[in-house]
Formats: sequence, structure tokens, C-alpha cells
Amino acid sequence: MELVEKALAGNRYALARLISLIEDNGTEARAALAALYPHTGQAHVVGVTGAPGTGKSTLVNELTKVLRAQGTTVGIVAVDPSSPFSGGALLGDRVRMRDLAGDRGVFIRSMATRGSLGGLARATSDVVKVLDAAGFSVVLVETVGAGQAEVDIARTAHTTVVVEAPGLGDEVQALKAGLLEIADVLVVNKADRPGAAQTARALEMVINRNAVRGGADDNVWRPPILKTIALDGSGVPEVLEVIVAHREYLRASGSWAERERARVETELRNVLQQELLARLLARVGEEQVQAWVERIAARKVDVYTAVRAVLGTR
Repeated sequence: MELVEKALAGNRYALARLISLIEDNGTEARAALAALYPHTGQAHVVGVTGAPGTGKSTLVNELTKVLRAQGTTVGIVAVDPSSPFSGGALLGDRVRMRDLAGDRGVFIRSMATRGSLGGLARATSDVVKVLDAAGFSVVLVETVGAGQAEVDIARTAHTTVVVEAPGLGDEVQALKAGLLEIADVLVVNKADRPGAAQTARALEMVINRNAVRGGADDNVWRPPILKTIALDGSGVPEVLEVIVAHREYLRASGSWAERERARVETELRNVLQQELLARLLARVGEEQVQAWVERIAARKVDVYTAVRAVLGTR
């Protein structure tokens, strides 16, 4: 289709329109993704996540500046509604984003959650494919770091950077609850604040404990902990060096292909679930679904019995 051809040729307006089409998830979107897919698989996809207030957006901005100074093209997908990319941040953050304005080697796309975490994960993955196919060497995906959606989106990334900051409460407990498991790189941002060293030490303890549980293996990637002050760019080049080192590790160890296969399998299963559920609900009808909801709410039947009845199984 013409829109795909123009986007692949570097037309930014066509690229923006194509992404909007993908987000709407219509029939044309499926055809566009099919046409784009053979051109994907080249970009290094880097997820950047962490609790609100850790400075993820500023870090993404600074990482992009360092990448551009090296001549690397960058696509940015910001799925945090409070991100400066989506216009929801303070004026100071938006001013800093002007550093990237007008740079044709950078393409920024913000994505609203629209109240659908599952849909967000799907749309994010598809938008990453578009930027990959369009030739951006690195695609940075920024997420809010607040739940299961982050773990799902991390499966889209080759390298996941988890950002922490001192003074935000029991951050290590939050990390142990899920984010630490997906971290390939740990960044303690706002390192000029009191408590930064303690936060780094606590993270080191958790990583050491996990390493002991997993057994000694020199070939397994150990998430490094780096300190940054993203507001002035301090420590950001070192973060990029580690991100590049992780990419090289993935390729040398064969983990790149393993992660790609795992990502594809997860995506296939997720899309199958979405499509089958949509077809089932269309066949059953909204009125019948609501009738079952009323019966379950009235305690006349439990949800599992209702599902078996809807599916025609006993």
C-alpha cells in the first residue's frame, strides 16, 4: 500500500499516519503490518521503565542526545501518560524536549492508555515494528512502571532499563515485586540526592541474593547498577555503553534469537486470545453476556459454570 511505501522511504507524515492507523487496529492496519513485517528485525529495542518520578523521560531524552551525537537514528515510543512526550509534564520538561525538536534522526510518538492495558501492550509492540521497519536503529520504549503492563511490554524489548531514584519510599520492595526480574540494566537516577548510595547498595544486595539462588554461572548477564543525574547528563554515556554491551552479549550468547522466539510466541498467544475472545463474544451476543453477569452477581451460578455453558462444554 502507498502509505507503507512512503513510510519506508522516510516520509515522516506517512509514518505518523501509519502509526495512527496501527493504533486504531482496523483491517487496513493488519494489511500494513503484513507489508512492513519483512522489513523488521533490525532495531535494538530498549525498554525504559520505573516508578513515576524517577526521571525516566529525562533519561530517555539524554540517551537520545548521546545516540544522535554518535549518528544513530532513534525512535521513541512513550506510553506513560504523564510523560513530556505526551504533553502532560511540567513546562520545564517540555522545554528540555526541544533539544530533539526538528531532528530528522528522531521520531517521537506518545501513546495514551485508553484504559486498556492489553490493548496498550499490543499497540506498543506494533508501533515498535513500524519504527523498526522505517529504519530507526534504536527504538526506546518508555513506560510508567506501575504493574503487569510493564512486564508485558518488557517482552517487546531486547534490553530493559529499570530506573530508580532515592527518596521515593520502599523502592526495593517494589523491585522485588516484579520489576527487578525484568531488569537488564539498573539505573539509580537523581544520584545527587541523599540516599542514592543506600538505594544502590540495597539493589546490589537483592541482585547478589538472586545470583546465589540462581547458582554461579559466568555466562549469565548480571544487571549492572549505574548512577546518573539525567538533568545534566551525568552518567548517561555510561548507561548507553552498558546497553550496547548487553546487545553484544545477547548476540554472542545466542540469547537474542531466544528472546525473539519467546517474544513471537507470547505475541502469537496474546493475539490468538484476543481474536478468539472477540469472535466468541460476537457469537454469544452482548445481551446473553449481560444475562450471565446478572446470574453470577445474584449468586445463582459461579463464573466457571457460566463459562462452560457459554462455551457449550460441561
